[in-house]
Amino acid sequence: MVSHSVWIVGTSRSGKTARLVEQFCIWVQTENKYVESFYTKKLGQKKSGHLPKLLDLRPTEPGVLVLAANDDNRRELGDIIVTNTLGKYPVRAKTPLGFFQDEVILFWPLLIQSLNLKAQFPVRLRPETEQELATKLWRSQLDEEILRLAGVNESRFVRRILDLLQLAAYSGTPCEDIAQILQKGLQENAINLEPEFLASLLLDWRNWCLERGLLTYGIITELYSQHLLSDRNYQEHLTKRYQAVLADDVDDYPGVARQLFELLLDQGAVGAFSYNPDGAVRLGLGADPSYLEGLAGRCCIETLTGPPPESLADRLATPMVELITEPIVLLSLPEAVQLIQTTSRAQLLRQTAELIANAIKSGQVEAEQVVIIAPGLDAIARYTLVEILLKQNIQVESLNDQRPLISSPVIRALLTMLALVYPGLGRLVDRDAVAEMLVVLSRRQKAPENSSLTSTDAINRVSTQYLTLTTDIDPVRAGLIADYCFVPHPERPNLLPVSVFERWDRIGYAATTAYNDILQWLEQQRSQQKLRLIPSPISLLDRAIQHFLWNGSNLPYNQLAALRELLETAQHYWEIDTRLQQTNSKLSPSSPHSSTTTISEFIQLLRRGTITANPYPVRPIGVVKKAVTLATIFQYRSSRRSHRWHFWLDAGSPLWAKGGAATLFGAPFFLQQRLGEPWTAEDEKLAQEQRLQRILADLLSRVSEKVYLCHSDLAVNGQEQLGPLLPLVNACVSVVSEAIVT
Repeated sequence: MVSHSVWIVGTSRSGKTARLVEQFCIWVQTENKYVESFYTKKLGQKKSGHLPKLLDLRPTEPGVLVLAANDDNRRELGDIIVTNTLGKYPVRAKTPLGFFQDEVILFWPLLIQSLNLKAQFPVRLRPETEQELATKLWRSQLDEEILRLAGVNESRFVRRILDLLQLAAYSGTPCEDIAQILQKGLQENAINLEPEFLASLLLDWRNWCLERGLLTYGIITELYSQHLLSDRNYQEHLTKRYQAVLADDVDDYPGVARQLFELLLDQGAVGAFSYNPDGAVRLGLGADPSYLEGLAGRCCIETLTGPPPESLADRLATPMVELITEPIVLLSLPEAVQLIQTTSRAQLLRQTAELIANAIKSGQVEAEQVVIIAPGLDAIARYTLVEILLKQNIQVESLNDQRPLISSPVIRALLTMLALVYPGLGRLVDRDAVAEMLVVLSRRQKAPENSSLTSTDAINRVSTQYLTLTTDIDPVRAGLIADYCFVPHPERPNLLPVSVFERWDRIGYAATTAYNDILQWLEQQRSQQKLRLIPSPISLLDRAIQHFLWNGSNLPYNQLAALRELLETAQHYWEIDTRLQQTNSKLSPSSPHSSTTTISEFIQLLRRGTITANPYPVRPIGVVKKAVTLATIFQYRSSRRSHRWHFWLDAGSPLWAKGGAATLFGAPFFLQQRLGEPWTAEDEKLAQEQRLQRILADLLSRVSEKVYLCHSDLAVNGQEQLGPLLPLVNACVSVVSEAIVT
């Protein structure tokens, strides 16, 4: 029997996605004279001695499942397919985890019946809420001795345990088998905790969540792989709903995705899969590329040619890898690779930013054609590069910049406002927070002084680029008001009228008017809170945003994103709190002050910086932003972007070969090819070498003109930089030296 499924192999930017879409368009061509659907189980039959080249996928037949590695790629792939097929075919575009989540929720009644769960609608936990609740559940068992043996603090230890559940679920391993795998895998590791203890914590957590209808990413994946996929009723419904599956970049998929694909293929569906041997961006985060590659045996394999001719991969990939793996080889890199070398990192950041600014101003390159890539971006480097380029009127786009919500002054001001309205939160308010709140809540937008627009309606129609931001209460006046008018109190902190300040005339008319408006609004909300006229803190946040921040104007995107994420987070937090109160959980006290306790915990959760401002969706609308891109290696590779110029920051850093935050604790134990095997120092060394080779091949496929190696002899901590890319730096030094001599 000849398979109609296709396995497309190619390096980065070799046209895999385009070939995937092309294959789908071939399947749905109406000119196909063989009209029987492949659901008739006649794929292997011949007609007139020939196999049909085309498959008849009809709009009236079951739909098509389209999967992509991440959400941005999912939207792009879905849009391309719908555009090329004129929207005639029922296409469902998801990420693997998004598909698992939708299926678990859709077939929740089936799970209730098979697992004997309480009949209640499931609620998904966000990672930060998951960690907070798990910490409370386990706190009685996580004493100082346990944390000392683990060698990390409580927060990191809890995250590691939860990650083990997620990794096990991605690999298709039942929660009950985690102890056995850890027993074998941890025997040569410097961790002194019993695997049975870690597994018992996870079992308690999973059962606790299922009793209350709470779902985490790990629990969702386990329910899907261990219970739904093996259920005959679900299998029957699944195969009736999908006649084809398209999966892009399967090298970034978890192992359980292969089980899904094999089930669909066994039932007569056709598939098209793309695989990048230089990909595996999410290896260490649950992806299992080697296991997914086993699907190739069920497909017709197509190997695409290398990266596009305009990339530097063909010219540079081989010599760069040779220089790194065999440093004794005397090679020099071509002029396409240039070096920026300084003694200190501060000098490096400044010289890199100035070179980019000069190149853009001289017309050598456009801002949107430049990217700065680093193995890790600390706050100092990000701030320095952004500030220098902004002073040159060059915009900078931080790719997936996950800054904590609490870093936004607007968010801090709203949290202070909550503590002033609700009783019992006085310990969360101080003088500086009140002063900042007064500055933020008195901001307003106005048109330039030379503008002829005076009416509010006219100003609202003006684009935000012509509006300036002003504040009626500047930081100095806000500090004076906070000093003399703020009354701290653990239960009822208060703001007094400005007249209690003897020299209140120094405040000025505009600041006094704005302060009185804030004071009056706070008093009104307090009185309504006493009368229970405020449904929830979410309503209060919305009122404050409408009254002080929105006010009919257009907010900057970064503020709008932060506010949206705040409201989404608050809504989720109170939804979980309501569910816990309904189940009489010991984690949600039923005392009269439970609402105050919840607000206090919510504020403290935000202040710990665990929630970032990435609301859905984050994809910009319109033309590409004319800005220099700033990204980490993981972020850039995940985005599948390409640029003319690359600046590889901290080229001498050892982080280039390390997974860092993109590698979860225990990830190697749950790879199918080495399930439960110990992870030795030799394994780690080999993994780092392979990771570095994939990174170089991938990045070089995404640059078309120049690569700048940005190297400082000393790191931020003053230590000498001796990373794996140092041979490349030395090869560039010789080239520069020869150029200087000539």
